[in-house]
Amino acid sequence: MQCTASLTCVLSKVAAMERWAGRVAMVTGASSGIGAAIAKDLVKNGLKVVGLARRVDRLQAAAVELKNLPGELHAVQCDITKEEDILSAFKWVEKHLGGVDVMANNAGVVHQAFLSDGDTSEWRQMLDVNILGLSICTREAIRSMKKRGVTDGHIVHINSIAGHGLPQSTTMFYMYGATKNAVTNLAEGLRRELVKSNSKIRVTSISPGLVRTEIMDVAHLHTFTASDIFENPHLEPLDISDAVIYVLGTPPHVQVHELTIIPTGQKF
Repeated sequence: MQCTASLTCVLSKVAAMERWAGRVAMVTGASSGIGAAIAKDLVKNGLKVVGLARRVDRLQAAAVELKNLPGELHAVQCDITKEEDILSAFKWVEKHLGGVDVMANNAGVVHQAFLSDGDTSEWRQMLDVNILGLSICTREAIRSMKKRGVTDGHIVHINSIAGHGLPQSTTMFYMYGATKNAVTNLAEGLRRELVKSNSKIRVTSISPGLVRTEIMDVAHLHTFTASDIFENPHLEPLDISDAVIYVLGTPPHVQVHELTIIPTGQKF
């Protein structure tokens, strides 16, 4: 997704994002990995970005680092598994920035939890973060957009190839694959809801293959280690952030509904 071939290509990307300058984006899981990369790229493109994460100190440090860029990063502490935290974050945005124009649902968690002997707490955490947290944020973002008459808002779900029934992915991570399959269905369901209500708000599901982030470092793995996984070809967070910038930069009449990105040479 990186566009480095020519100055013309770079300028084209900048022009495509100009209409978002000064608008407000919310990014969940913004303290590291894909979320941090998305937040930084949006700030570079002049957006007012509200980063949500439990590790607010990381967000605050990032806000200082990005202070000389066209946009701005606001750090808001939020546990995506707690609805009260999410609602409080949206109230903060409404009070201080007016409301949300772009919602990037990036927060996610994975455990190698099998159905035959998995830990209920691990299942619940994946369901709470990957499905319920995403759904609550989406609902509140849509409400914010409609309340203010925003007609060109954008909802972006960071999904996974595991959400499309790939055998190896779902075999390794049963419940994780199930939660991401739900995200695939929720994206299509939301698209239909928006069409039915004559809304021009767009929704995009971005499904990466293996990405080198901290998600595997904190996962509960049983049959291999994070180091084992990343011996395979993998993407970097910037690759996914580039994809977010691409879908936001498409003309308002174009909806990139599903975008799948895998590393060259992926084996599963």
